[in-house]
Amino acid sequence: MLAAFVLFLLAIMASDLTRRRVPNGLVLLGAAGAALALLLNRQPFGLGWEEALAGGSIAFGALLLTYALGVMGAGDVKFAGALGLWTGLAPLVPIWIGASLLAGLHAVLWLALRRWPVAPRLFLALSSPRIARNGDGKRNTATPARKARHVPLAAYLAMATLIWIAGGRGSAPALAAPLY
Repeated sequence: MLAAFVLFLLAIMASDLTRRRVPNGLVLLGAAGAALALLLNRQPFGLGWEEALAGGSIAFGALLLTYALGVMGAGDVKFAGALGLWTGLAPLVPIWIGASLLAGLHAVLWLALRRWPVAPRLFLALSSPRIARNGDGKRNTATPARKARHVPLAAYLAMATLIWIAGGRGSAPALAAPLY
């Protein structure tokens, strides 16, 4: 089931990086995969229902506030809930810290390239697809007044989770090991 989880993370990354969208169907598929892994007792990180539900609930609830403030999209929030179902509560803080650092780097680089256009292709790659179509960094008035999302947080949460898995934290014995 770890392979299914990794494929889910890669699909989220591809969608969020290229279109700045996290499809509901993909999030639902990921949450269903986590539930199936729990039902079949094949949860890749050795979690039970309580740990998985705690992770999903806390992840969803924590990001719901930032969505309510207009800081991020709903897809990021829903993905965080599905991610928490897979990982449980314990690894969420290091995953969020890693994702926040990646997202912060993305934002700083985007702002710098917007101000000093030394690498226009990189600027467009870091921009939302709507900005990339316009090419000028300004709001497209032909589209609805939906706020452009420049930072693909779900993609960075998925990347940080893959780093966490690759670092050995993704195995059940490593979860129990001390962090020092």
